Amino acid sequence: MRESALGLGALAANFLESGSRTLGATSVSQMGSQPKARAKRVIYLHMTGSPPNLDLFDFKPALISRTGEDCPQSFLEGREFAFTSGTPTLLGTPQTFTRVGKHGTWMSAAIPHLQSVADELCLVHSMYTDQFNHAPAELLIYTGSARAGRPSMGSWITYGLGSECDDLPAFVVLISSGVQPNGGKSSFGSGFLPSVYQGVQCRSKGDPVLYASDPSGMSRKVRRATLDTLNELNQLQADEMGHPETLTRIAQYELAFRMQTSVPEVMDISRETRSTLDAYGAVPGESSLANNCLLARRLVESGVRFVQLFDWGWDYHGTREDSGIGDGLVKKCATMDRPVAALIRDLKQRGLLDDTLLVWGGEFGRTPFREGRTAKSTILGRDHYPDCFTMWLAGGGAKGGFDYGATDELGFGVSERPVHVHDLQATILHLLGIEHTRLTYRFQGRDYRLTDVHGNVVHDLVA
Repeated sequence: MRESALGLGALAANFLESGSRTLGATSVSQMGSQPKARAKRVIYLHMTGSPPNLDLFDFKPALISRTGEDCPQSFLEGREFAFTSGTPTLLGTPQTFTRVGKHGTWMSAAIPHLQSVADELCLVHSMYTDQFNHAPAELLIYTGSARAGRPSMGSWITYGLGSECDDLPAFVVLISSGVQPNGGKSSFGSGFLPSVYQGVQCRSKGDPVLYASDPSGMSRKVRRATLDTLNELNQLQADEMGHPETLTRIAQYELAFRMQTSVPEVMDISRETRSTLDAYGAVPGESSLANNCLLARRLVESGVRFVQLFDWGWDYHGTREDSGIGDGLVKKCATMDRPVAALIRDLKQRGLLDDTLLVWGGEFGRTPFREGRTAKSTILGRDHYPDCFTMWLAGGGAKGGFDYGATDELGFGVSERPVHVHDLQATILHLLGIEHTRLTYRFQGRDYRLTDVHGNVVHDLVA
């Protein structure tokens, strides 16, 4: 360990090469005393663009009654907005809200299926962030920094806890609606961690993993012989140079070889029953969030540690009909509401919800006033807003049927129990049995961690 180029990273890759299920040899020696793990795995559902919390989860009757009034200057002074200047007008929701579940949680009629699983949700209404543009805000929530180059949450977690499966990546990424994350591949990259910890992007349509198939005319036996020769050459270089990325390369070649058999099997949702496909609204062979939610269940069931779902199309400025908070939001919610609720029910029915943590949300919130460019439009929309928004957790030790924190009566700021992005990161790690201040990696002369130098565990969210 003392003589290796990057210490534990090289050791971890070596463990993987030799067939160990432990990707990262840090869980005891590096993290020290740990909290008791409530979750073993994570499914993170990111609604790229950020859903309008005031139209889905944060009901504000006072804002509705004041719709059309000029926004008070006290709420605008000293603040920057992406597309709004001057004095905008207040905007209450056009959606109907009702109390649901045993605890009477307020939820919008745009998400009727999620209403049916309200007792499983831990809603955090007091989230806030430092960023008001998409890419920096997305990077902050996934890497702890608004700038590219840091490891993503899935990479940190697989570095700390390793893999439960020899034949599948520990960290899998699925993307729907045809657009990559705002933060690009940095939102699921490994940063300065060894690249064995980066997210592996799979597709729900076509070849699950690009370039994993053998070239035309190459048999599996010839492929095996080719890899053996490559591994011998790479091992010679590893012995001479001691670079951990060489060991990573060996491990990734071996994993890719095993994935050629395991990935097509786990990614084939046509093996599911008709009732399961109907529950999710999934269609084999298509590319959709519904298919990806079902794939997420199959992946965690097969031992994948961290599954990241990105779904583009949640940027509700109101500049087009499909980006309005009226019918546009209802139509978009229909593609998310049913499969996400089905995923929760499916995990619970299979006994997986107790130790699988689901996280749902965007990168920031939306304004309680009209977006500046749409002031004279019939389409209602909201601008970016970092000061308050709603996210939710489910399963994995999170407290179900619970509303945490609150915003003021007009939805301009957190009024009770604020939760910063770093606090959420610390809490997610805590539920996985990781003390967030202990999961570190030394790079360029100092120790880094997902929560940077911030973050506190929100113990009230833990069941």
